[in-house]
Amino acid sequence: MKVYECCELVRMTYAQIGGGELGYIPNAIHCAVLALNDIAANETLPQDMREKAAFAAANLLMSDHEDA
Repeated sequence: MKVYECCELVRMTYAQIGGGELGYIPNAIHCAVLALNDIAANETLPQDMREKAAFAAANLLMSDHEDA
């Protein structure tokens, strides 16, 4: 997926990180899993959204990519 295919909030945050307004996190996989876990654990969100987040987090955890 390319940044231009993402929603406006993702594109705006991407620009802020690139412009130095927000901090860049080199351990991006860890950051993503934490965010997805928070979504999956939030019982106030719709179940389908929580399941999508859980699926994505589980796939990242099973991938062979390791944060440095």
